[in-house]
Amino acid sequence: MAAALPPLAAEPIFHVGSLPITNTMINSSITVLGFVVFAVVISLAVKRYAGKAPQGILNFFESILETLFGYFDTVTHSREKTIKFLPLVGTLFLFILVSNWIGLLPGIGSIGRYLVHEGHVMLVPMFRPATTDLNMTLAMSLTAVITSHVVGIAVIGFFKYFNKFIKLGDLWHALKSMNPMTMLTAVIEFFIGFLEIISEVAKMLSLSLRLFGNVFAGEVLLTVLAGILPFVLPLPFIALELIVGIVQATVFAMLTLVYLTVATTEVASHHSEHKEDLEPTPTV
Repeated sequence: MAAALPPLAAEPIFHVGSLPITNTMINSSITVLGFVVFAVVISLAVKRYAGKAPQGILNFFESILETLFGYFDTVTHSREKTIKFLPLVGTLFLFILVSNWIGLLPGIGSIGRYLVHEGHVMLVPMFRPATTDLNMTLAMSLTAVITSHVVGIAVIGFFKYFNKFIKLGDLWHALKSMNPMTMLTAVIEFFIGFLEIISEVAKMLSLSLRLFGNVFAGEVLLTVLAGILPFVLPLPFIALELIVGIVQATVFAMLTLVYLTVATTEVASHHSEHKEDLEPTPTV
């Protein structure tokens, strides 16, 4: 019998009180538990070699960390920012990567319970990749964008940060200058600021929908191929999904890093006297 295509919404497997526990929540909990165990093991290994040169697997992880630092530096142009942003960006990257790849393991999508779903008794998978749940990807994108605004306000101050969007300061200085061109430019930039606010909402939607759409489409594709010729036809596409998993995790993490870097970079205004002291615009 051909496997049913995964529905858009995650399926509830059981309830804790009135709280439905979905198959994507089970997968995300397993992923987080795995990270906790991994962190404890690494912490014990670091304590064991405290004050000594790292050996074995610690050397491997140290080399990965150095590579990440170098790559992040090309975006932030600051080692200090890199160190501050790495915990959030690195966590998002690893969580998305493991969540994507865990969906390719045998049993994910095929082990389940027979439950009444949409009026029919059907096999509901116990496990489903967390990133195929739009609620999860939307929550991560909200975290990334809102955190970038909070960090930006904390670093450069509320009024300077607010002036990035609604340039009241530039408008005031342009009116004082009585220069027609400066005033016209300031008025245009003032209204462009409202478009910038709309773009912040678009960031959240694009981040969440891109990740959800790519991973969910992969799940549907593998289900269809498994229904046509099981075990053989899906194999090359599973290899492609491994690549898609790391690409999507990288895109989400790097965009988050760019948002954080841009939010903590002062923008040159028309009345700035020391524009040369401002940090360069971040690039990927």
